[in-house]
Amino acid sequence: MTKIFLLTGGAVLLYMTGWFIAARVRDRNDIADVAWGLGFILAALVSLAAAGEYSPRALLVTGLVAVWGLRLAAHIHFRNRGKGEDPRYRKWREEWGSAFVLRSFLQVFMLQGVLLLLVAAPVTYVNAAPYAPFTVLDALGALVWLVGFLFEAIGDLQLSRFLRDPANRGKLMTFGLWRYTRHPNYFGEVTLWWGIWLFAAAVPGGWMTVAGPLAITFLILKVSGIPMLEQRYEGRADFQEYKRRTSAFFPLPPRS
Repeated sequence: MTKIFLLTGGAVLLYMTGWFIAARVRDRNDIADVAWGLGFILAALVSLAAAGEYSPRALLVTGLVAVWGLRLAAHIHFRNRGKGEDPRYRKWREEWGSAFVLRSFLQVFMLQGVLLLLVAAPVTYVNAAPYAPFTVLDALGALVWLVGFLFEAIGDLQLSRFLRDPANRGKLMTFGLWRYTRHPNYFGEVTLWWGIWLFAAAVPGGWMTVAGPLAITFLILKVSGIPMLEQRYEGRADFQEYKRRTSAFFPLPPRS
């Protein structure tokens, strides 16, 4: 088990180093967002191959991670294509000055690799564990994953269509899933990782990987997800009204 975690960790950190080099060549760090989803696929495949078990649960979890990672990477790639660097990364570029290259390597790519490994811990554990029959936790995990995946995918699709319409320039997206939560895509991502953890919890000792879904929940709710995104809109009257009546995270009926 330990060897598989170490092999997976080494592969992911080497992978992120490659993306750091690509970022230097392209002179834009926001390609790290594309690397995020694909990195989970790499972690799943490396841990699966290193274990050599290929149990039905491991194959299912690896497949679910692949579907999620490919969709997310494609969505971010096409969203950013033809645009300048994401404002978050551009701001760091300006703030870091002469230390930009080193801090980019450590604080963007290596840190993301470490966080990726932490969030993916349930996947690595499932792939490394000996065969165990499916349980009700697996069925519940699949259902929770599906709910999360649909929220993220549909939320992203609705927002993309909204932004493509020139008539919506400067407006806020406030309908569809966005009527019930200000961040359906973030809610979906957190939810699907709790679904993946339920698969791990079905394996003896797998509950200990709960640090994975806890980490992605904390990051999105308190660090790089909702706080950083909403900071851009503070001070706008339309956003304050939207914020007043719409749940920040959990989907709820709009407040009157």
